[in-house]
Amino acid sequence: MGKEIITIKGAPAPIGPYSQGVKINGMLFLSGQIAIDPQTGELNTGNVESQTHRVMQNIQALLKEAGMNWENVIKASIFISDMNNFAQINEVYASYFSSDFPARETVEVSRLPKDVDVEISIIASEL
Repeated sequence: MGKEIITIKGAPAPIGPYSQGVKINGMLFLSGQIAIDPQTGELNTGNVESQTHRVMQNIQALLKEAGMNWENVIKASIFISDMNNFAQINEVYASYFSSDFPARETVEVSRLPKDVDVEISIIASEL
């Protein structure tokens, strides 16, 4: 099975030399998503909860394009600019899963692209 590049208008266009996602051998690797509205190209600068919802909606659109959903997610990496926002981000993140949460790490970083508060990348697999 060949490598398939996942590119859609329902998620923000890459802001550098990378693909939105790559699917190979039933595995999907999504690049980190930030709170950019794909319709307007504008950054969501609202509170951390609204930013996290936008990130999760971007991921959801990419999952759908790859023929997957939240149940296919096996690993998530969450990068946040302030660990004091962990509880709010965690609450929004959890609302997108029904059970069997993926493996995950959450790390505080000194800075994220476009100075956003949260970035999330995922790995998913066909069931």
